[in-house]
Formats: sequence, C-alpha cells, structure tokens
Amino acid sequence: MTQASRTIGVMEAIRRQLATRALMPGERLPSIRRFATVMGVSPSTVVEAYDRLAAEGVIRSRPGSGFYVLGAAPSLDLRAPAPPQEQEVDPFWVSRQSLDADADVLKPGCGWLPPDWMPQAAMRRALRQLARGPDAVLTDYGSSLGPLNLRRILGRQFADEGLDISPESILLTTSGSQSIDLICRYHLRPGDTVLVDDPCYFNFQALLRIYKARIISVRFTPAGPDLQAFADMLGQHRPRLYITNSALHNPTGGTITPQTAHRLLKLAAEHDLTIIEDDTFAVLEPDLSPRLATLDGLERVIRIGSFSKTLSASVRCGYIAGQPDLIAALTDLQVATNFGGPSPVATEIVTSTLSDGSYRKHVEGIRRRLAGARKTTVARLAHMGIEPWLMPRGGFYLWCTLPEGIEAAEIARAARRRNVVLAPGNIFSPAQTAASFMRFNVSQMHERAWGVLAEVMAAPQVRND
Repeated sequence: MTQASRTIGVMEAIRRQLATRALMPGERLPSIRRFATVMGVSPSTVVEAYDRLAAEGVIRSRPGSGFYVLGAAPSLDLRAPAPPQEQEVDPFWVSRQSLDADADVLKPGCGWLPPDWMPQAAMRRALRQLARGPDAVLTDYGSSLGPLNLRRILGRQFADEGLDISPESILLTTSGSQSIDLICRYHLRPGDTVLVDDPCYFNFQALLRIYKARIISVRFTPAGPDLQAFADMLGQHRPRLYITNSALHNPTGGTITPQTAHRLLKLAAEHDLTIIEDDTFAVLEPDLSPRLATLDGLERVIRIGSFSKTLSASVRCGYIAGQPDLIAALTDLQVATNFGGPSPVATEIVTSTLSDGSYRKHVEGIRRRLAGARKTTVARLAHMGIEPWLMPRGGFYLWCTLPEGIEAAEIARAARRRNVVLAPGNIFSPAQTAASFMRFNVSQMHERAWGVLAEVMAAPQVRND
C-alpha cells in the first residue's frame, strides 16, 4: 500500500465517524500518535490526513490543543441554577426535580416504582452470585453487542409474542434513552423532522432538541395517533422518524388498536418512515396488545426497551431490536461512543434476575398491585374533581384533567415548594395544549402527597379563571 493510499484510508475512517456521528461538531479528534496506533500507520500519515481534512474545511487545528471537527457542537441552552420551584417548567423539569430530590421529597410525578416494589431479594441473590463469578466481570469492558445469554432471553420473549428474530438482531445498550440516542445519531442530521405524539414522553423532546431536530406532533387518541392528522403530517413534512409507545403510552396510558396499528404501518411504508417503538412499559400489560414491531417484522420499525421499570433503574441496561444491518451499524456507533455495550456487572445482574423463576411472579404481583393502586387513586382524585382521560389497561400512569380554571404548572410549582414533585401536562405536549392535564404515578401517591395536592388545589393563586 502506498503512502497516498494510507493517507486516504485515514481520511475515509474519519469521514465515516463524522457520517455516523461518532464524531460530532466541536469534538477533538484523537491525538496523532493515538490514531496512528489505531490505524496501524505512521504518525506522518495521520499528520498528512489531518492537514488535508483541515484544507477541505472538515476539521481545524488549534495550536497546542489538537484538531477539532468544524461546526458548533449540538448543545442545550445552559441556564444558571435556580431554586427548584423557580426553574422553568419545561420537558426537563420533572426529571430534574425527581432525580435531584432529597429523601423527604415525594414524587407522584416521577416515572418509576418505589424501591419496595422492586425484586430486591432476587437482585441481592444475583449480586452474591456475581461476587463469586469470574474476575473479568468486575473489571472488563462490555462486549460490543452485549452478552449472548441475555440476548437469547430477549429473543425468546419476543418469540412468545410472534416476533421471531436471532440474537444477532438485538443490541444491548446502557439504557432505553441511550438506545434512542444511538438511533438518532445514526438517522438524524440537524434540521431533520421527527414526528412524536401529543402528548408524548417529555424526554423524547429533550433528546431531539440536542440533535437540533424539527419536532412536529400528532394528537394522540385513546386508539393511538389521529390517523388523518398522521397522514397529513407525513405528506406535508416528510419526517425521518416517528417515536411512540404502542402499549401503555406515556403519559396517557393508552394502547394502540389493531386497526390503527395496521393503518399506521401502511402509511409509514408509503412515506418511507422509520418508527421507533419504545416498549419499556409493555411487560406491565395484563395481556398482550398489538405491537408495531411484531406486525411489521422489524422492516421499518425499531424496537427499544429497558428493565428500569420492573427490575432496577440503578442497574442500567436497555436494548434495540432491528434489522441485522442496522444493528451492525449501531453496534459500531456504540463502540465509538461508549467503547462497548453495557457494564458486564449490570448485564450479569439482569440475566440472573430474569432467569430466576421468581421474576415472572414478581411482574404479576406488580400488575395486581398497580391495579389496586389505580382504582384507589381514581376514586380519591374524583373527590377533587380530577378525572382520568382514560382508564389504562395497566401500567402506573394516570393522565388526568384538572377542574376548569386550574393551571397544572402552577399546581406543580406550589406542590414542589411543599416537597412534592408533580408532572404538569404541558411538559408532555410539544404543541403546549395540555395546560389543564396532570400525569400521576399511582404507585407513588403516598398519604402526605394527597394532603399537599388537596392544599394546593384549594389555593386561589393556582386558578387562571
């Protein structure tokens, strides 16, 4: 191989990283010596490649610092810290309040179950087993796809619902959010259009803002997205992605009907739309509902999920299921951005717990417990004039309308001053049409939270009439 061809090879390797967003605008390139070692070439070859890319305007040199990708890095608007009750009520609001809250703060607005609802005994057994296992589990990086035994477990679960795929079509990630991040890195460029439900999970919006995507939304109905509006959006805006929950939709708790699912997939095929189906809550359904990924056979639907809702939000592990060529590309992207899959410690704990015969009974117990909590919560909310938009088939969310004239964001601010975190409707609504809605987590409705809710609902300053 000639010097010129080696230089071109280095340049093409960098261009591939830019194309897959493994390297982002503003990021520093590897040092010359480090990249020379990675590529198996001399430092002078890397110097020449970097100089050529700089001449093309792809990168630039900062003397004494190195070479950097040109362009502004995608970033969030950074704000000076403010007291919790004074911070802007936006798609980050509930996340910040819930994640950073002191132990005495109650969180009916958060998105997870209380610790005593989780399979702690099974996880402790898994930890003891882990402590007796190979040293490498405690010290090594995770493999690129994630351990085969856990991917096989997932494959068997998918097969039970009619989605027959090989373990090579499953990529383990560090979380459900990272799964979406990898897919967005692969598919999106700044300015691309993405379609979401209205309302939708607030972190979908937060993540898409990082990629400077243009967010459009379609009204979500008890049967799924409004199909006429969905078709209109596809025709007018040509979005690259649609992100949704088919089962136990967040925040509404709704579930797509078979008719809506079939029509939606037909529209996606007609308009070359890729769908990300977030299946994180599906295990909490009492029985299986339609799945876009199953109906589509993963042709244009990418399934993602995680174990944070029924196992642990501390032991982070998610997954992506898709076509083998997509999984191969996302695997390379995960290696480039995370140097391997999720922690072997996390995957060993997840595998051990899922393999424990008690896990199925644990999930069934959660479903029963949630059904009771849902019934109690609906009855107590009714006494305050708060009504559910629909009665979910399962899960832990209630999407509720407040009495006329009451502003959800003001209720949430007032409750936060009393150490209770609530989830006001407009943080879920890209079109800001849910000011009179609130999402409640029925598993987190402790007695003191009820007292605070009644108190702030009665305060005259929360009314906008």
